[in-house]
Amino acid sequence: MTPNPSQTSGGAVADSDAHSLSVGANGPLVLHDVHLVETLAHFNRENVVERRPHAKGAGAFGRFTVTHDVSSFTKAAVFQPGTETKTLLRFSTVAGELGSPDTWRDVRGFSLRFYTTEGNYDLVGNNTPVFFLRDPIKFPHFIRSQKRLPSSGLRDNTMQWDFWTLSPESAHQVTYLMGDRGLPKTWRNMNGYGSHTYMWVNAAGERFWVKYHFHTQQGMEFLTNEEAATIAGQDADFHRRDLFEAIGRGEFPKWTMSIQVMPYEDAKTYRFNPFDLTKTWSKKDYPLIEVGELELNQNPDNFFAQIEQAAFAPSNIVPGIGFSPDKMLLGRVFAYADAHRYRIGANFHQLPVNQPIAVPGGQEGANQYVFDGQMAFYHSGGAPVYAPNSFGRPYSDWQGTPAETWESDGDMVRAAYTLRAEDDDFGQAGTLVREVFDDAARDRLVETVTGALTGVTGEVLARAIWYWTSIDPTVGGRIEAAVNAR
Repeated sequence: MTPNPSQTSGGAVADSDAHSLSVGANGPLVLHDVHLVETLAHFNRENVVERRPHAKGAGAFGRFTVTHDVSSFTKAAVFQPGTETKTLLRFSTVAGELGSPDTWRDVRGFSLRFYTTEGNYDLVGNNTPVFFLRDPIKFPHFIRSQKRLPSSGLRDNTMQWDFWTLSPESAHQVTYLMGDRGLPKTWRNMNGYGSHTYMWVNAAGERFWVKYHFHTQQGMEFLTNEEAATIAGQDADFHRRDLFEAIGRGEFPKWTMSIQVMPYEDAKTYRFNPFDLTKTWSKKDYPLIEVGELELNQNPDNFFAQIEQAAFAPSNIVPGIGFSPDKMLLGRVFAYADAHRYRIGANFHQLPVNQPIAVPGGQEGANQYVFDGQMAFYHSGGAPVYAPNSFGRPYSDWQGTPAETWESDGDMVRAAYTLRAEDDDFGQAGTLVREVFDDAARDRLVETVTGALTGVTGEVLARAIWYWTSIDPTVGGRIEAAVNAR
């Protein structure tokens, strides 16, 4: 027997990991070879369900350090002066599957967990400050349009542009996507954003609306279309490899976290709807306020346990931080945690990577009225499983108006947001093209969009030309000329 031999799942020493039990050396295998059966059966089940969007990704642990005093805006412990908090950051692509190349043109996920003293706070964002949609009921339709045709199982430009051009609220995000940010050089060389509007509440009960920005200290760098295509063929895991190896070398990537703060009352009259996920707030109106520094300094010990099973959810919030009337955010508050209940199991929060550190005595000591279900590792013994009860188990019974809320009333309707003075679908996208992109970036935009329209014809192509002309007449005209010249 070798030292430290392997074990069966029941804890007994396994006879062999090299030879199955057979009838004679050349005979058939036997079903009562428990170790063989366990090995194969577990192998058949060792993958969890692939995330529907954001399937391909990787990440690392780190720390967030508060460097500036923002306590006048929030009482959240994680953002108090000098506080250091353990973090987990997962990067990803939106549309690709688990085996997709990292360098396909796509929005990048930027999902950040703060393991705070008050519970987990998950900020689930992207590398762009906006998104394609403003209503969550359209989200499954959007993702399906970016995936694969039901007949051939192939990706298809036509269905992508069909959806985008029939959903013109996508214009701002599509402009980011077709611009340089659609191909970051590495995850270390891109910004991250909370994207949504959140509420912050200070110790005095004052409320503020907040947007999060994480600016890379490594500098923004991008790939050309040609570079991205070459890398996709040579190393499909290029971004995953770059992050892991950089941290392994001690080159810890850092981001500066800043916020935009909007006084509570301003949101009622701001010229854009401040809760519309397809819009940004002008930094002239609401300048960036620095908060702290995020550093990634620890690779995962086990990719599956610590990254694939990491379950980020916008529903994980802490006192001093709340939601907003952003419809996409409110939809995600339900959908993300529910996706994890399906993908991993009802008790996904009990896995080490998902456990809050704030619970005294760890998860074993948590006083939670959720019980049993698949893979329930921790339990409350024989204590009452219901509240109220007469047997001493405490429960929550607070009444009143939570601090992290807002006022709302009106008829229940199915309707788009009420338009503000400068609300439209194409205005901010046009500003991005004309005032943020330089001439070279506009040239690259025209080239990229023209290439992305390959194979698109008829009504969908006509709408795509209208779409880009509505964003910017000059750029739209150049795209039309380039398409016609092919």
